[in-house]
Amino acid sequence: MSAPDPELSERLANLTLELCKIPSVTGEEAAISADIEARLLAIPELEVSRLGPTVMAQTGGEGPLIVLYGHTDTVAPKAQDPEPHRDGDQLFGLGASDMKAGLAVMLLLAEKWSSKPRRCRLGLVFYDAEEGPWFESGLGPALAGTPWLHDAVLSICLEPSDNVVQVGCVGSLHATVTFRGQAAHSARPWQGRNAIQAAGPMLSRLAARAPTEVEAGGFVFREVMSATLAHGGIGRNVIPDSFELNLNYRFAPGRELDDAQAVVRELVADEADVRFTDLAPSGRVVTDNSELSRLLDSSGAALAPKQAWTDVARLSAAGLDGVNFGPGLAAQAHQAREYASLARVVEGYLMLDRYFSP
Repeated sequence: MSAPDPELSERLANLTLELCKIPSVTGEEAAISADIEARLLAIPELEVSRLGPTVMAQTGGEGPLIVLYGHTDTVAPKAQDPEPHRDGDQLFGLGASDMKAGLAVMLLLAEKWSSKPRRCRLGLVFYDAEEGPWFESGLGPALAGTPWLHDAVLSICLEPSDNVVQVGCVGSLHATVTFRGQAAHSARPWQGRNAIQAAGPMLSRLAARAPTEVEAGGFVFREVMSATLAHGGIGRNVIPDSFELNLNYRFAPGRELDDAQAVVRELVADEADVRFTDLAPSGRVVTDNSELSRLLDSSGAALAPKQAWTDVARLSAAGLDGVNFGPGLAAQAHQAREYASLARVVEGYLMLDRYFSP
Protein backbone atom coordinates (compact mmCIF):
# COMPACT_ATOMS: atom_id res chain seq x y z
CA MET A 1 0.00 0.00 0.00
CA SER A 2 1.31 3.46 -0.87
CA ALA A 3 2.12 5.96 1.86
CA PRO A 4 -0.94 7.93 3.03
CA ASP A 5 -1.43 11.47 1.82
CA PRO A 6 0.15 13.81 4.43
CA GLU A 7 -2.70 16.29 3.92
CA LEU A 8 -5.27 13.58 4.69
CA SER A 9 -3.37 12.58 7.83
CA GLU A 10 -3.30 16.18 9.04
CA ARG A 11 -6.99 16.70 8.34
CA LEU A 12 -7.97 13.55 10.22
CA ALA A 13 -5.67 14.42 13.14
CA ASN A 14 -6.94 17.99 13.39
CA LEU A 15 -10.60 17.01 13.05
CA THR A 16 -10.32 14.29 15.70
CA LEU A 17 -8.71 16.74 18.13
CA GLU A 18 -11.27 19.46 17.34
CA LEU A 19 -14.06 17.02 18.20
CA CYS A 20 -12.24 15.96 21.38
CA LYS A 21 -12.11 19.62 22.46
CA ILE A 22 -15.92 19.74 22.50
CA PRO A 23 -17.07 18.25 25.85
CA SER A 24 -19.83 15.73 25.24
CA VAL A 25 -20.35 13.61 28.33
CA THR A 26 -23.58 11.62 28.10
CA GLY A 27 -26.48 14.04 28.46
CA GLU A 28 -24.40 17.05 27.39
CA GLU A 29 -24.17 16.52 23.62
CA ALA A 30 -25.83 19.76 22.45
CA ALA A 31 -22.57 21.50 21.49
CA ILE A 32 -21.10 18.62 19.52
CA SER A 33 -24.44 17.96 17.79
CA ALA A 34 -24.51 21.60 16.66
CA ASP A 35 -20.91 21.40 15.47
CA ILE A 36 -21.50 18.23 13.45
CA GLU A 37 -24.72 19.59 11.98
CA ALA A 38 -22.91 22.74 10.82
CA ARG A 39 -20.16 20.67 9.20
CA LEU A 40 -22.70 18.50 7.37
CA LEU A 41 -24.77 21.47 6.21
CA ALA A 42 -21.62 22.89 4.60
CA ILE A 43 -21.30 19.80 2.39
CA PRO A 44 -23.09 20.18 -0.96
CA GLU A 45 -25.59 17.55 -2.13
CA LEU A 46 -26.11 16.14 1.35
CA GLU A 47 -29.58 15.96 2.89
CA VAL A 48 -29.28 16.75 6.61
CA SER A 49 -31.91 16.27 9.32
CA ARG A 50 -32.18 16.43 13.11
CA LEU A 51 -34.12 14.41 15.67
CA GLY A 52 -33.33 15.97 19.03
CA PRO A 53 -29.57 15.75 19.57
CA THR A 54 -29.23 13.13 16.80
CA VAL A 55 -27.96 14.42 13.46
CA MET A 56 -28.50 12.39 10.28
CA ALA A 57 -27.49 12.82 6.65
CA GLN A 58 -27.82 10.94 3.40
CA THR A 59 -26.68 11.23 -0.18
CA GLY A 60 -28.89 10.83 -3.19
CA GLY A 61 -28.22 8.62 -6.17
CA GLU A 62 -28.60 4.95 -6.92
CA GLY A 63 -27.23 1.73 -5.50
CA PRO A 64 -27.46 -0.01 -2.14
CA LEU A 65 -27.73 2.13 0.98
CA ILE A 66 -24.87 1.79 3.46
CA VAL A 67 -25.31 3.60 6.78
CA LEU A 68 -22.50 4.59 9.13
CA TYR A 69 -23.32 5.06 12.83
CA GLY A 70 -21.35 6.95 15.45
CA HIS A 71 -22.23 8.08 18.97
CA THR A 72 -21.29 11.59 20.00
CA ASP A 73 -21.14 11.12 23.78
CA THR A 74 -18.26 10.09 26.02
CA VAL A 75 -17.93 8.69 29.52
CA ALA A 76 -17.14 11.17 32.31
CA PRO A 77 -13.64 12.70 32.39
CA LYS A 78 -10.95 11.48 34.77
CA ALA A 79 -8.51 13.55 36.79
CA GLN A 80 -5.58 12.20 34.73
CA ASP A 81 -7.03 13.24 31.37
CA PRO A 82 -4.87 15.82 29.56
CA GLU A 83 -6.11 18.53 27.23
CA PRO A 84 -6.57 17.19 23.70
CA HIS A 85 -3.22 17.18 21.92
CA ARG A 86 -1.06 15.23 19.52
CA ASP A 87 2.13 13.44 20.50
CA GLY A 88 3.60 11.78 17.43
CA ASP A 89 1.18 9.11 16.29
CA GLN A 90 -1.01 9.44 19.39
CA LEU A 91 -4.06 11.72 19.48
CA PHE A 92 -4.91 12.30 23.14
CA GLY A 93 -8.37 13.34 24.32
CA LEU A 94 -11.44 12.06 26.12
CA GLY A 95 -13.31 9.97 23.57
CA ALA A 96 -10.44 9.95 21.07
CA SER A 97 -10.81 6.23 20.41
CA ASP A 98 -14.37 5.83 21.68
CA MET A 99 -15.30 7.28 19.30
CA LYS A 100 -14.41 10.73 18.02
CA ALA A 101 -11.80 9.32 15.64
CA GLY A 102 -14.66 7.36 14.07
CA LEU A 103 -16.77 10.53 13.85
CA ALA A 104 -13.91 12.29 12.05
CA VAL A 105 -13.70 9.44 9.54
CA MET A 106 -17.46 9.64 8.96
CA LEU A 107 -17.35 13.39 8.35
CA LEU A 108 -14.49 13.26 5.85
CA LEU A 109 -16.08 10.35 3.99
CA ALA A 110 -19.32 12.34 3.74
CA GLU A 111 -17.40 15.32 2.40
CA LYS A 112 -15.67 13.25 -0.28
CA TRP A 113 -18.52 11.04 -1.41
CA SER A 114 -21.46 13.44 -1.26
CA SER A 115 -20.83 14.70 -4.78
CA LYS A 116 -18.43 12.19 -6.36
CA PRO A 117 -19.52 9.16 -8.39
CA ARG A 118 -19.86 6.19 -6.06
CA ARG A 119 -21.29 2.70 -6.25
CA CYS A 120 -23.77 3.13 -3.39
CA ARG A 121 -25.79 5.60 -1.35
CA LEU A 122 -24.27 6.75 1.92
CA GLY A 123 -26.13 7.46 5.15
CA LEU A 124 -24.72 8.82 8.40
CA VAL A 125 -26.16 8.88 11.91
CA PHE A 126 -24.52 10.84 14.75
CA TYR A 127 -26.50 9.98 17.88
CA ASP A 128 -26.43 10.74 21.59
CA ALA A 129 -26.45 8.84 24.90
CA GLU A 130 -24.86 5.55 23.81
CA GLU A 131 -22.77 5.35 26.98
CA GLY A 132 -25.85 5.45 29.23
CA PRO A 133 -28.69 3.00 29.81
CA TRP A 134 -30.16 1.15 26.82
CA PHE A 135 -33.52 2.94 26.98
CA GLU A 136 -31.98 6.45 26.95
CA SER A 137 -29.97 6.12 23.73
CA GLY A 138 -30.79 8.48 20.90
CA LEU A 139 -30.48 5.66 18.39
CA GLY A 140 -33.78 4.10 19.46
CA PRO A 141 -35.88 7.14 18.49
CA ALA A 142 -33.79 7.63 15.33
CA LEU A 143 -34.55 4.12 14.12
CA ALA A 144 -38.20 4.42 15.09
CA GLY A 145 -38.70 7.79 13.40
CA THR A 146 -36.53 7.60 10.27
CA PRO A 147 -37.89 5.20 7.62
CA TRP A 148 -34.94 5.50 5.22
CA LEU A 149 -32.57 3.96 7.77
CA HIS A 150 -34.43 0.66 7.31
CA ASP A 151 -33.49 0.57 3.63
CA ALA A 152 -29.87 -0.09 4.54
CA VAL A 153 -28.29 -3.22 3.08
CA LEU A 154 -25.49 -2.95 5.65
CA SER A 155 -25.16 -0.79 8.77
CA ILE A 156 -21.70 -0.13 10.20
CA CYS A 157 -21.06 1.02 13.78
CA LEU A 158 -17.73 2.83 13.94
CA GLU A 159 -17.11 1.64 17.50
CA PRO A 160 -13.40 1.19 18.28
CA SER A 161 -12.37 -2.15 16.77
CA ASP A 162 -8.74 -1.56 15.67
CA ASN A 163 -9.98 -1.66 12.05
CA VAL A 164 -11.15 -5.25 12.47
CA VAL A 165 -14.67 -6.05 11.28
CA GLN A 166 -16.39 -7.45 14.35
CA VAL A 167 -19.66 -9.34 14.03
CA GLY A 168 -22.39 -9.69 16.62
CA CYS A 169 -22.00 -8.43 20.17
CA VAL A 170 -22.61 -9.80 23.62
CA GLY A 171 -25.74 -8.77 25.48
CA SER A 172 -25.47 -6.93 28.78
CA LEU A 173 -27.73 -6.77 31.80
CA HIS A 174 -27.29 -5.06 35.14
CA ALA A 175 -29.02 -6.21 38.29
CA THR A 176 -29.10 -4.71 41.78
CA VAL A 177 -28.87 -7.54 44.29
CA THR A 178 -29.92 -6.53 47.82
CA PHE A 179 -29.06 -8.59 50.90
CA ARG A 180 -31.14 -7.90 54.01
CA GLY A 181 -30.01 -8.11 57.62
CA GLN A 182 -30.71 -6.58 61.00
CA ALA A 183 -28.80 -3.67 62.52
CA ALA A 184 -26.98 -4.09 65.84
CA HIS A 185 -23.97 -2.76 67.72
CA SER A 186 -20.77 -4.21 66.28
CA ALA A 187 -19.69 -5.15 69.83
CA ARG A 188 -22.71 -7.49 69.99
CA PRO A 189 -23.12 -8.82 66.43
CA TRP A 190 -25.22 -11.78 67.62
CA GLN A 191 -28.05 -9.34 68.26
CA GLY A 192 -28.33 -8.58 64.53
CA ARG A 193 -27.72 -10.13 61.10
CA ASN A 194 -24.82 -8.85 59.00
CA ALA A 195 -26.10 -8.13 55.49
CA ILE A 196 -22.59 -7.76 54.05
CA GLN A 197 -21.49 -11.14 55.34
CA ALA A 198 -24.73 -12.66 54.07
CA ALA A 199 -23.44 -12.01 50.57
CA GLY A 200 -20.45 -14.29 51.13
CA PRO A 201 -21.91 -17.54 49.71
CA MET A 202 -23.16 -15.86 46.56
CA LEU A 203 -19.88 -14.00 46.05
CA SER A 204 -18.02 -17.29 46.45
CA ARG A 205 -20.18 -18.88 43.76
CA LEU A 206 -19.63 -15.84 41.54
CA ALA A 207 -15.85 -15.98 42.01
CA ALA A 208 -15.86 -19.66 41.07
CA ARG A 209 -17.66 -19.02 37.76
CA ALA A 210 -15.27 -19.40 34.87
CA PRO A 211 -15.96 -17.64 31.55
CA THR A 212 -18.24 -19.83 29.45
CA GLU A 213 -17.39 -20.16 25.77
CA VAL A 214 -20.43 -20.16 23.48
CA GLU A 215 -20.35 -20.58 19.70
CA ALA A 216 -22.65 -18.35 17.68
CA GLY A 217 -22.53 -18.00 13.92
CA GLY A 218 -19.20 -19.80 13.77
CA PHE A 219 -17.54 -17.48 16.32
CA VAL A 220 -16.75 -18.00 20.00
CA PHE A 221 -18.14 -15.52 22.53
CA ARG A 222 -17.40 -15.62 26.27
CA GLU A 223 -20.19 -15.25 28.80
CA VAL A 224 -19.03 -13.58 32.01
CA MET A 225 -20.66 -12.23 35.15
CA SER A 226 -19.04 -9.72 37.52
CA ALA A 227 -19.83 -7.73 40.63
CA THR A 228 -19.04 -4.15 39.66
CA LEU A 229 -20.43 -1.96 42.47
CA ALA A 230 -21.06 -2.48 46.18
CA HIS A 231 -22.71 -0.37 48.87
CA GLY A 232 -23.66 -1.12 52.43
CA GLY A 233 -23.39 -0.03 56.05
CA ILE A 234 -24.03 3.24 57.87
CA GLY A 235 -21.19 3.33 60.37
CA ARG A 236 -17.98 1.60 61.43
CA ASN A 237 -19.56 0.28 64.63
CA VAL A 238 -22.95 -0.74 63.23
CA ILE A 239 -23.85 -4.18 61.89
CA PRO A 240 -25.25 -3.40 58.41
CA ASP A 241 -28.87 -4.24 57.76
CA SER A 242 -28.62 -3.81 53.98
CA PHE A 243 -25.98 -4.50 51.34
CA GLU A 244 -26.30 -3.90 47.60
CA LEU A 245 -24.27 -5.29 44.74
CA ASN A 246 -24.45 -4.53 41.04
CA LEU A 247 -24.07 -7.61 38.89
CA ASN A 248 -23.19 -7.21 35.22
CA TYR A 249 -23.80 -10.26 33.04
CA ARG A 250 -22.45 -10.34 29.47
CA PHE A 251 -24.07 -13.10 27.44
CA ALA A 252 -23.59 -14.52 23.96
CA PRO A 253 -25.71 -13.93 20.86
CA GLY A 254 -28.64 -16.32 20.82
CA ARG A 255 -29.42 -16.09 24.53
CA GLU A 256 -32.68 -14.22 25.10
CA LEU A 257 -33.09 -11.60 27.83
CA ASP A 258 -35.52 -13.78 29.81
CA ASP A 259 -32.98 -16.60 29.86
CA ALA A 260 -30.18 -14.22 30.87
CA GLN A 261 -32.25 -12.96 33.79
CA ALA A 262 -32.90 -16.56 34.84
CA VAL A 263 -29.13 -17.19 34.99
CA VAL A 264 -28.74 -14.31 37.44
CA ARG A 265 -31.63 -15.46 39.58
CA GLU A 266 -30.18 -18.96 39.72
CA LEU A 267 -26.85 -17.60 40.99
CA VAL A 268 -28.51 -15.46 43.66
CA ALA A 269 -30.97 -18.23 44.62
CA ASP A 270 -33.28 -17.06 47.40
CA GLU A 271 -30.54 -15.30 49.37
CA ALA A 272 -31.30 -11.75 48.21
CA ASP A 273 -33.71 -9.55 46.27
CA VAL A 274 -32.96 -9.01 42.57
CA ARG A 275 -33.98 -5.94 40.58
CA PHE A 276 -32.94 -5.65 36.94
CA THR A 277 -31.95 -2.09 36.08
CA ASP A 278 -30.68 -2.28 32.48
CA LEU A 279 -31.43 -4.91 29.87
CA ALA A 280 -29.57 -4.74 26.54
CA PRO A 281 -29.97 -7.70 24.16
CA SER A 282 -27.14 -9.31 22.25
CA GLY A 283 -26.43 -8.57 18.59
CA ARG A 284 -27.01 -11.06 15.80
CA VAL A 285 -23.92 -12.49 14.09
CA VAL A 286 -24.11 -11.41 10.44
CA THR A 287 -21.98 -13.30 7.93
CA ASP A 288 -24.22 -13.96 4.93
CA ASN A 289 -24.38 -10.44 3.52
CA SER A 290 -23.07 -9.46 0.10
CA GLU A 291 -22.05 -5.98 1.23
CA LEU A 292 -20.16 -7.41 4.20
CA SER A 293 -18.27 -9.66 1.77
CA ARG A 294 -17.46 -6.63 -0.37
CA LEU A 295 -16.31 -4.68 2.69
CA LEU A 296 -13.95 -7.49 3.68
CA ASP A 297 -12.61 -7.93 0.16
CA SER A 298 -12.05 -4.24 -0.55
CA SER A 299 -10.64 -3.29 2.85
CA GLY A 300 -8.61 -6.39 3.63
CA ALA A 301 -9.97 -6.26 7.18
CA ALA A 302 -9.93 -9.29 9.44
CA LEU A 303 -13.19 -10.74 10.80
CA ALA A 304 -13.74 -11.43 14.50
CA PRO A 305 -16.50 -11.60 17.16
CA LYS A 306 -17.36 -8.54 19.30
CA GLN A 307 -16.70 -9.37 22.95
CA ALA A 308 -18.54 -6.29 24.19
CA TRP A 309 -21.94 -4.64 23.80
CA THR A 310 -22.55 -2.22 20.94
CA ASP A 311 -25.54 -0.87 19.06
CA VAL A 312 -25.25 -3.74 16.60
CA ALA A 313 -27.72 -5.22 19.09
CA ARG A 314 -30.19 -2.36 18.54
CA LEU A 315 -29.76 -2.65 14.78
CA SER A 316 -30.41 -6.40 15.03
CA ALA A 317 -33.60 -5.74 17.02
CA ALA A 318 -34.72 -3.44 14.18
CA GLY A 319 -34.12 -6.21 11.64
CA LEU A 320 -30.97 -4.62 10.17
CA ASP A 321 -27.68 -6.32 9.32
CA GLY A 322 -25.01 -4.53 11.35
CA VAL A 323 -21.30 -4.94 12.07
CA ASN A 324 -18.69 -3.08 14.10
CA PHE A 325 -15.79 -1.50 12.20
CA GLY A 326 -13.96 1.53 13.55
CA PRO A 327 -10.45 3.02 13.72
CA GLY A 328 -10.34 3.56 17.49
CA LEU A 329 -8.22 1.38 19.75
CA ALA A 330 -10.56 -0.92 21.67
CA ALA A 331 -8.14 -1.17 24.61
CA GLN A 332 -8.24 2.63 25.00
CA ALA A 333 -12.00 2.89 25.43
CA HIS A 334 -12.92 4.43 28.82
CA GLN A 335 -9.26 4.63 29.85
CA ALA A 336 -7.60 7.53 31.62
CA ARG A 337 -5.36 9.47 29.19
CA GLU A 338 -7.29 7.96 26.29
CA TYR A 339 -5.72 8.24 22.86
CA ALA A 340 -6.22 7.12 19.27
CA SER A 341 -3.51 6.10 16.81
CA LEU A 342 -3.35 8.46 13.83
CA ALA A 343 -2.01 5.63 11.67
CA ARG A 344 -5.08 3.55 12.52
CA VAL A 345 -7.42 6.46 11.87
CA VAL A 346 -5.91 7.05 8.42
CA GLU A 347 -5.97 3.32 7.71
CA GLY A 348 -9.63 3.08 8.70
CA TYR A 349 -10.56 5.99 6.48
CA LEU A 350 -8.74 4.48 3.50
CA MET A 351 -10.34 1.06 4.05
CA LEU A 352 -13.84 2.54 3.96
CA ASP A 353 -12.87 4.83 1.10
CA ARG A 354 -11.94 1.81 -1.01
CA TYR A 355 -15.21 0.16 -0.06
CA PHE A 356 -17.26 3.12 -1.31
CA SER A 357 -15.25 3.51 -4.51
CA PRO A 358 -16.92 2.42 -7.78
